[in-house]
Amino acid sequence: MSRPIILPNAPVLVPGARHMVWIDPDGEVLEIDSSRAAALVRQQAPIVCHARSVARRLGIERFPCFDVLELFAFIRPASFTLPTPQGLAAAMGLLPPATQIEQATTLLSVVSELLAEQSVQDGDPGAVPIARVMHACSWPWAPHVLLAMGEEPGDPGGRVDTRGLEIWRRLVEWEESAPEPPSRSQPVEPEEAQRRLSDLLGGDAEPRDSQVDYTGVVAGAFTPRDVAGEPRLVLAEAGTGVGKTLGYIAPASVWAERNEGAVWISTYTRNLQHQIDSELDRLHPNPVEKATKVVIRKGRENYLCLLNLEEAARALPTMPKYGTALGLMARWAEATRDGDMMGGDFPAWLAHILGHGRTLGLADRRGECVYSACPHYHRCYIEKSVRTARRADIVVANHALVMIQAALGGVDDTHLPTRYVFDEGHHVFDAADSAFAAHLSGLETADLRRWLIGAEGRRSGRARGLRKRIEDLIADDEEALAELDAALDAARILPGEGWTIRISEGEPRGPAERFLHLVRGQVYARVDHPGSPYSLQCETRPVVDGVLDAADALDRALQRIEAPLESLRSRLVAKLDDEAEHLEGQTRLRVEAVARSLQRRATMTLGAWRSMLTALSNETPESFVDWFEVDRVGGRDDDVGMKRHWVDPTLPFSAAVLEQAHGVLITSATLRDGSGDEDQDWAAAANRTGARHLSSPAITSRVASPFDYARSTRVYVVGDVRKSEIDQVAAAYRELFLAAGGGAIGLFTAIQRLRDVHDRIAAPLEAAGLPLHAQHVDGMDLATLIDIFRAETNSCLLGTDAVRDGVDVPGRSLQLIVFDRVPWPRPDLLYRARREVFGKAAYTDMLTRLKIKQAFGRLIRRSSDRGVFVLLDPSMPSRLLGAFPDGVDVVRCGLAEAISGTREFLADTIKSDGPSVDR
Repeated sequence: MSRPIILPNAPVLVPGARHMVWIDPDGEVLEIDSSRAAALVRQQAPIVCHARSVARRLGIERFPCFDVLELFAFIRPASFTLPTPQGLAAAMGLLPPATQIEQATTLLSVVSELLAEQSVQDGDPGAVPIARVMHACSWPWAPHVLLAMGEEPGDPGGRVDTRGLEIWRRLVEWEESAPEPPSRSQPVEPEEAQRRLSDLLGGDAEPRDSQVDYTGVVAGAFTPRDVAGEPRLVLAEAGTGVGKTLGYIAPASVWAERNEGAVWISTYTRNLQHQIDSELDRLHPNPVEKATKVVIRKGRENYLCLLNLEEAARALPTMPKYGTALGLMARWAEATRDGDMMGGDFPAWLAHILGHGRTLGLADRRGECVYSACPHYHRCYIEKSVRTARRADIVVANHALVMIQAALGGVDDTHLPTRYVFDEGHHVFDAADSAFAAHLSGLETADLRRWLIGAEGRRSGRARGLRKRIEDLIADDEEALAELDAALDAARILPGEGWTIRISEGEPRGPAERFLHLVRGQVYARVDHPGSPYSLQCETRPVVDGVLDAADALDRALQRIEAPLESLRSRLVAKLDDEAEHLEGQTRLRVEAVARSLQRRATMTLGAWRSMLTALSNETPESFVDWFEVDRVGGRDDDVGMKRHWVDPTLPFSAAVLEQAHGVLITSATLRDGSGDEDQDWAAAANRTGARHLSSPAITSRVASPFDYARSTRVYVVGDVRKSEIDQVAAAYRELFLAAGGGAIGLFTAIQRLRDVHDRIAAPLEAAGLPLHAQHVDGMDLATLIDIFRAETNSCLLGTDAVRDGVDVPGRSLQLIVFDRVPWPRPDLLYRARREVFGKAAYTDMLTRLKIKQAFGRLIRRSSDRGVFVLLDPSMPSRLLGAFPDGVDVVRCGLAEAISGTREFLADTIKSDGPSVDR
């Protein structure tokens, strides 16, 4: 039944680029500047949307308020909304607000609707106890929520009864099932795949020859291999609009059904993971059936850890300021589909407004899982997803997870896939570069210390050390306990709390900090611009005085950690054999997991570090590049250390992934280079994917885009804007965005240039009715900003490389891309080494063309789209024009001509709001 609704007696604040709108409780509307608004919020807590973003606009850290997003997260947990008044209106089925005043009144309507919705909800057992906990912790919305549920709130504060947060007691437990048999090896014929494609598209869909052809070709990755180590590898470039997603789902689904095995579809971005998941609704329209046939897999660090949530809740009576965050996390945890905190149904903006520590920080980020020893093991989201993946037909993963699993194990060692699809295949090289690198740095070594010893000093949170995780497993083995003691004692030479200050001030403690201090000194001595806001690098040799002695001392110290850990690992492995008759299944799995993690830390991580230190006195193996680096964030030192990367990271990728698989498809819209030489372009694809390292050649296929780019796009290279004059650059962005009427993305090669342009153009764009959003400015993650940009057809977005790659914004929301300059590779030491190996100038041009190709590819996502691409750089060489599709004219002109050309070309643009055809 409906209960009384009481809204807060509070003003409403909506910020803008030019002024703020403040509506007081009596309804008086004020248009004020940010300084006046900052003063008012200190006097009375207002109703706002996204408090962190509002605080940034006001130029203050935080302020008391009623954030409507918090109310939404409580009443509609695990539900989607954009974190804006317009987004909330859409989620609640209200009319979209057009002005700031309408946005303010909309927030009041949203609050009223949400409380009314809660007042009639039944069957929500967690709502009242969680609201009680949050009320005791002084959540501003708590009295209003409790009243809506027919509860007398009482006074805020008082004793915090954390039992209200124990949502795990209501979660359904997963159950073990019999092991799955190995998959079969029956082939998929092209005709079968094409028939399945027709079924997926439905009878009303118009057939596309290019998609049918693509499906037939990629079916080759699902035929049995003839020789171990020689997979059926297909490299397939499919232009935008071909429909590659359904094109490879068709043969993948046929193979999985026929062979009773899983096909792993791997992507580079989380965004594409969830797009593919949506497309799989066509294969399994029944959500119950789909839940057993399709699973999204990510690394453990992406999922909520229930033990972390429980231990954070236990500490709440002494830290009630975290009551809001933990209450809302508990609400989400009970409603979530799979516990995935980095996508899916977790609102990314929740971490922005509540802080990292009690939201994303509740994931298992330090390898501290105790597996079956955890009281929540049989409710664990991660363990449930692992077991679902074993029985699934399609597993949608990401490149990083696939490579780490193949190289290091630990995700699910007993069920390695034999068939892979790597979508966004142009990113395989970069993903492998990250997965197979080694960094001997302050952050990495301090993290190892925490992994071994646990929390120390003022640190709070779980941070269990190795002793707490495994002591019960070796309690009856005195030698193993002695090895554990030796390792933990030796680990105290690793950097502890406060290491960054000690290193920078020349007061290092122990051999690790001393080595890092000397590395830092060498970097600052060798670089040309030590005051640069960006990261600093130098070659390892010749070393400055003291580095070799410090490296030798650190090597010996690391060996004193490595040896007992390796011995401990060996004893655990032996335990599996010696006690095979008596070990329970869950205990056995836990021992195996601990042994794997010790191998990664002892044999791999510590071994790699020691090899790097030894190379300082000898030679770096020719397959690697070593260097010293000071990582800087915001102009301040964030990390320092020695780094080692493979010159060609597709070598370990090929050995660990490709050679172990039976069939692999690597596909992308930008797999090849655009040099104009067909053989050279495919050679570039083979270099970037690891195909060149296999004994058997890959099947290669290129299916052109069906789009008429010559008709639907324009490209301008502007020659009269001085790149060094930020006022000129900002004016160019402003006028081009205005000429397009919004729906524009501005891409930058440097964050500071992005911020400078944003400061100069936000107000005039807002005055013209064009909202401006910006990465690194708005206090929101990129995925959220892109969602907002996609929904607001007249908005504009500024961003860096991450915006360029993998963003799918079809329709009127994106019709203009402006690039501030030619995106040459960053001239660092790793690039220099690879340039020598992969073709010098040709390698540089290839990397640059691929970046431009990716950026241009964002413009046209379906046949009705029209778009303009503008490069504000007169130095754009003609040899890079192969980045654009055949038939597209590139006009070199002045800014005025580019502005008028953009206005005229887009003036009659009419784009439907239907789905993209690139399925």
